[in-house]
Amino acid sequence: MSAAPGERPSPSAAEGRPEAPSSRRRMDPRALRAAFYRQALFAAGVVFLVIGAIGMVVPMLPGTVFLILAAWCFTRSSPRFEAWLLNHRYLGPSVARWRETGAIPPVAKLFALSSFVGTFGGSWYFGAPQGVLIFLGLLFAALAAFIITRPNG
Repeated sequence: MSAAPGERPSPSAAEGRPEAPSSRRRMDPRALRAAFYRQALFAAGVVFLVIGAIGMVVPMLPGTVFLILAAWCFTRSSPRFEAWLLNHRYLGPSVARWRETGAIPPVAKLFALSSFVGTFGGSWYFGAPQGVLIFLGLLFAALAAFIITRPNG
């Protein structure tokens, strides 16, 4: 490589060796941060996708919630994976329905609310610390309010 007019050649160029790619150009910190953010969202999307796929088969594990989270992550990190998920024969319909209407079927609402009651009751029965019970109570109350206010799907 020859140096631009008015610049001194680098030592490696003067010796006839090619320059290392990292010495030629540094990445902008904002671009590096954005790339890391996209990769982290993609990794989270893959984790949510796996949990959601398992949840579609295993009882008591809410698959659709994790698939919605995976779609959200893929929207911001990989449009190709988002399209794959939305067009998937088994995994896509529940996510597409959520995006279209924001609705939760009444059976799913009943299942979620009864799971909250069962989890809280079991935690109380087995002697969970008071702080844990308060946390669960507040969390489940907020989630129940959200679920109840969604339209029926």
